[in-house]
Amino acid sequence: MVPTIKDVAKHAGVGIGTVSRVINNQKAVGEKTRAKVLGAMKELNYSPNNMASQLRKNETKILALLVPIINHPFFARLAYFVEDEADKFGYTMLLVSSQQRVEKEEEIISRIKRREVDGAVFVTHFMHEEEELKNCPIVSIDRDFGGKTPYVTSDNYEATKKALKYMIERGAKKVGFLGSKPIVESEVMLREKAYLEVMEEYHMPVRMVNQVMQHGEEMAIVADFIEKYPDVDGVFVSGYTLSQVFHDNMIELEKNIPEDLQIISYDGMFKQWSTNNMTCVEQPIEEMARQAVRLLVKKIHNEETGVRTVLKTKLVLGSTTR
Repeated sequence: MVPTIKDVAKHAGVGIGTVSRVINNQKAVGEKTRAKVLGAMKELNYSPNNMASQLRKNETKILALLVPIINHPFFARLAYFVEDEADKFGYTMLLVSSQQRVEKEEEIISRIKRREVDGAVFVTHFMHEEEELKNCPIVSIDRDFGGKTPYVTSDNYEATKKALKYMIERGAKKVGFLGSKPIVESEVMLREKAYLEVMEEYHMPVRMVNQVMQHGEEMAIVADFIEKYPDVDGVFVSGYTLSQVFHDNMIELEKNIPEDLQIISYDGMFKQWSTNNMTCVEQPIEEMARQAVRLLVKKIHNEETGVRTVLKTKLVLGSTTR
């Protein structure tokens, strides 16, 4: 049987991508590893397929980052670190805003298949079938596409529970949940699950508005919540922009924060964008971005990756809790 690149990788104890980089004489391989790969090739009498090698050299060296909108603190920070990490691997980043239109996401998938883009990091609000993504190097943020498509997320469930219990331990008795529900299966949904379980554990009634919405519709969701639950004394808000709108509305209604109302937001502290020092669950956005790029580069070079990567958050205290 003629040895393959997989046989060489297994014999040398490295990934397929590493063997490919040695074959193409790329610098991003240590001398010891390079010698190990070359030794394995010699022992197996492996001769690289010239056509496959040429195709690999025709990489565009472009990675796409697809986000719903650009003018949002979370996506802006994510883009910064994705681009920085991609640059370390010799890739240029193409930033694409889907503007919440599924056809723009489908176009990126088509461009990957046409080899105009090597792969993409996806932040999506839309459903894409596993078959549609077959053989497409894609890594998702929060969204599980199913199959072997990797995704990176934060510990949504544990972090939400911790935040809610923190408020309750500091006197909150009428605790609400204000959120925007994704229309596709997402780890973000675990925040609602955690809230419902905490309410059951503490024998508290559910006060929740968690609706599917588009960016820009925060005011309507907040108004609905205030109308339904005017007596809340603690609110967990699932999302940075939503938390800012809710906080500002409470100030206009002359609520004393945190004496009368405690607020915790899920999403990092963006002091450069916010006018308040809010207690929040801070996501490790930098590490999420860098992990996504590392996984994507492995996918592009047909190296094995895990499917689910969960990163730890931290509860950062501010002036909106007691």
